[in-house]
Amino acid sequence: MVEPAQTLDGWYSLHDLRAMDWAAWKMLTSDERQSALHEFQGLMEKWNNVQKAEQGSHVVYKVIGQKADIMFMFLRPTMAELNDIETEFNKTKLAEFLIPTYSYVSVVELGSYMAKEGEDPYENPHIRSRLYPILPQTDYICFYPMDKRRQGDDNWYRLEMDERSKLMYSHGMIGRQYAGKVKQIITGSVGFDDYEWGVTLFADDVLQFKKLIYEMRFDEVSSRYGEFGSFFVGHRLTEEGVSPFFHV
Repeated sequence: MVEPAQTLDGWYSLHDLRAMDWAAWKMLTSDERQSALHEFQGLMEKWNNVQKAEQGSHVVYKVIGQKADIMFMFLRPTMAELNDIETEFNKTKLAEFLIPTYSYVSVVELGSYMAKEGEDPYENPHIRSRLYPILPQTDYICFYPMDKRRQGDDNWYRLEMDERSKLMYSHGMIGRQYAGKVKQIITGSVGFDDYEWGVTLFADDVLQFKKLIYEMRFDEVSSRYGEFGSFFVGHRLTEEGVSPFFHV
């Protein structure tokens, strides 16, 4: 049996994407719409308080294109808390007009190679900041799920640990060239969702997503072993932007 990689696991993650039923939303009176938004803004304030207490994090983005209208990303210490967030939101008035189009469940993941011999990695401040991150408030987000290929000679899971480590090191060096331009959070989803990993990128310049992902496609980890799901790109929805976005 080929040696499996060990991981360090942090906060659980939920990407929740929804499409707005604008026709039904327009049927409400102005007061009814305002009441629904006031309730939603109160929920956002609750999420903000959790983030201030460093017990989780969240971001909200307007999705560009027809795959959805809004993307929520939540991080919480337990899977049960993600379920609570989803249930609480589904009970709001606004949620009656937001149709679920896609979701992704995973957990923030780092390779165990980051741990130094003899130390508890969960006590290392640098590692903790990456396992339990406060999500960046950048202008743009890009999310996509991915697998490692398991076909014939191109089977990632038949490679020895040393070879996988070398390939991933080379792959990671490309990402490091975008330090300061793109923030990346990798979440593991084996046993949690349809793909094996989720990749969430944050940047103020949306073009950096294209440049980074294109360059990585030429690396062997992607060109030979990478399988990708749908890509979702969004522009940040600030609290101040909630009312203008939903205004009709």
